[in-house]
Amino acid sequence: MDNFLRRIDLNLLVTLDALLAEHHVTRAAERLHLAQPTVSVQLARLRELFGDPLLLPGPRGMRPTARADELRGPLRLALQALGQAVAPSAPFDPEGATDTWRLSMSDYGEANILLPALADLRAAAPGTRLAILDLQPPLIARQLEQGEADLVFHIVGESPEGLRSRPLFKERYVLACRVDHPRLRRRPTLAQYCKLEHVVVSPDGGGFHGPTDTVLAKLGMTRHTALSVPNFLIVGQVLAATDMVAMMPSRLVRANPALREVAPPVEVPGYEMLMLWHERKHRDPGLQWLREHIVAAIGR
Repeated sequence: MDNFLRRIDLNLLVTLDALLAEHHVTRAAERLHLAQPTVSVQLARLRELFGDPLLLPGPRGMRPTARADELRGPLRLALQALGQAVAPSAPFDPEGATDTWRLSMSDYGEANILLPALADLRAAAPGTRLAILDLQPPLIARQLEQGEADLVFHIVGESPEGLRSRPLFKERYVLACRVDHPRLRRRPTLAQYCKLEHVVVSPDGGGFHGPTDTVLAKLGMTRHTALSVPNFLIVGQVLAATDMVAMMPSRLVRANPALREVAPPVEVPGYEMLMLWHERKHRDPGLQWLREHIVAAIGR
């Protein structure tokens, strides 16, 4: 079978399909937009290939042989399947879509990327599903390459190279505290800032050093870090219930009415958030639509 398939010119099968439908060389040529002699030559090649006349002269054109009758149905189905396989992808229809998309992000991404996009996404594509995965930076490239995640949201500088990406927004760090914090009615001095009880987010777990501490070390200063947590999910609740403070992304502070931001006495570099995906999913119509939907939602 394999050797036989290697000898077949696909154009010959298309011609055979037309001949079996028309039972006439001239009409088949018109159907294929080919010259009649060209179709005659192809018919001769088909006869040689199959070892059968396939079509014999008759009173009103040509009559198929028994072998040709056997080929007619399977050949039509095979060409239809092949046509569907190589046809351009149909435009994505969000209203009728039933895709399941897997997005990898941190709790920060859930608050500032997922939530702004979710309501409109459910309205526009009600039959789709989202699976939110915990962000694991060392596994980003593998997850995208193997299809374990469709989109990953991470920051510039910590994202692997060789992936498709799109910048979403830039973020800055601010000093966050509860609205009625008794010691932060105005911007603190650097010394006052260092004496406050700080919460630090340590994604690796248990660390008490962050970007702020790197900046302070260059100034010969250290701060009092009293609590280390693995993500930002609990930080807002801790600040609202205590006199502790934290350097937090400004978007998280603005979204929490129990908190307010204070200009810190030291500038901590912010970051840029990226949306990442693999080349193999770049032209997927559904994911193209989802990426644009997320970008539009964040812009609003």
